[in-house]
Amino acid sequence: MILVWMISILLMGGVACWLVAQRNQLACKWTALVAVIAAFLLPVVWYMQHVPVAGSGNTWLIDYQLNWIPAFGISFHLAMDGLSFVMILLTSLLGILAVLCSWNEIREKTGFYFFNLLWTLAGIAGVFVAMDLFLFYFFWEVMLVPMYFLIAIWGDFNRRYAAYKFFIFTQTGGLLMLLSILALYFIHGQQNSGYYTFDYFALLNTAMGNDATARWIMLGFLIAFVIKLPMVPLHSWLPDAHSEAPTAGSLILAGLLLKTGAYGIIRFVLPLFPVAAAGIAWWAMLLGVVGIIYGALLAYAQTDLKRLIAYTSVSHMGFVLLGVFAFRQLALQGVVMQLLTHGVSTGALFVLAGMLKERLHTRDINQMGGLWTAMPHMGALAMVFVLASLGLPFLGSFIAEFLILLGAFEVSPVLSVIASFGLVLSALYSLRIMQKVFFGQIQTITDPPADLSAREWIIMACLTVAIVLLGLYPQPIFNIVSGVVEQVARL
Repeated sequence: MILVWMISILLMGGVACWLVAQRNQLACKWTALVAVIAAFLLPVVWYMQHVPVAGSGNTWLIDYQLNWIPAFGISFHLAMDGLSFVMILLTSLLGILAVLCSWNEIREKTGFYFFNLLWTLAGIAGVFVAMDLFLFYFFWEVMLVPMYFLIAIWGDFNRRYAAYKFFIFTQTGGLLMLLSILALYFIHGQQNSGYYTFDYFALLNTAMGNDATARWIMLGFLIAFVIKLPMVPLHSWLPDAHSEAPTAGSLILAGLLLKTGAYGIIRFVLPLFPVAAAGIAWWAMLLGVVGIIYGALLAYAQTDLKRLIAYTSVSHMGFVLLGVFAFRQLALQGVVMQLLTHGVSTGALFVLAGMLKERLHTRDINQMGGLWTAMPHMGALAMVFVLASLGLPFLGSFIAEFLILLGAFEVSPVLSVIASFGLVLSALYSLRIMQKVFFGQIQTITDPPADLSAREWIIMACLTVAIVLLGLYPQPIFNIVSGVVEQVARL
């Protein structure tokens, strides 16, 4: 019931924000903040009270099932294991910060904005815990539509184009996944009782070979997930969506929506189609490496700060694809760390980009420069996250990328060596951000921009603590996901 309450509080909180905003804008913001904190405190408090015993064998912490549409074998089935829990932790942190980011930035249609924000978070949380494929697809769509509105209504100048592109790409992938879910249902979903089912655990026990049918069904899932990841060449929606979205929209896109693609591959593609996935593993790893290098080169070429950070996401998520299809325990542990550290570090860079846009009314890094003098605190924090992005030791990204490369090296030394050049390129584009924005020639600005406010300090302090903790002491995360990682690596 904990998971049901978590999702319900977000959905009801979104509706309450919309209703309250008609009378009081400030009350609407507080309603959103309280709803997000309350929703995500539930699973965290539950976990602290029921910490699983190491080596107990059962990786599922919560398993709640209720018949929904029994005539079609559809159930309301939510479950949480270690992987789901760390993704929920990330969702809770970034969800709370997304509300705080929007506090002063959103000035029109505030109620509808927070309604969409909370429903997006509810959809993402649902994706991480849904164990019925029909329910999973339902939550997949729930997170897509509100995000479209967030970009289309509160985005920048080119917002309509970016929103349409985001919707078309992700909806195409979603429809392919729906076809694959229906194919699984009709081909493998029939139980001994004669009834069909969408249940994940029931389908997990059916033997999926490497025949043409299994490959086509797997591709439907895989394409939907790699569009979200995104994988080159299906990435072109991402820079537009990131650059036009409001700050909280960019934070959720980079920190959470991209992670649903990686989660889907680990949770559905590899366990349901182990033989077919192994058959395309080398090609998937190759495309991951192409993404690492291509994303880094394009990031270096950008002058729009948000587009630059968006292309760094393409590069970093290439490591995820490389690690997942290595089928090695080390690499998979690195992938989980990459999902968390990328969400924190790139999310922080987007928040900083939003703060700069708010003060300077431009995203062009050629019109910035010498800002460290006016904003030393923001400059220092930007330095932390830029160094995290390039993979400096003691910050989380180093551990993630090191483990991925170590695990992938066992499978393909050549691809791992090429991927390691991505770390060199990441140093180039990361240091270029600092040079162009905070160092260099001071631009002629009539009024020097203000440094961080108290609210911005809270946001950046949370992200800084998170990235340093992940870098210095990642062992708790490895302990939580160890059972899941071992199961996937054994496939």
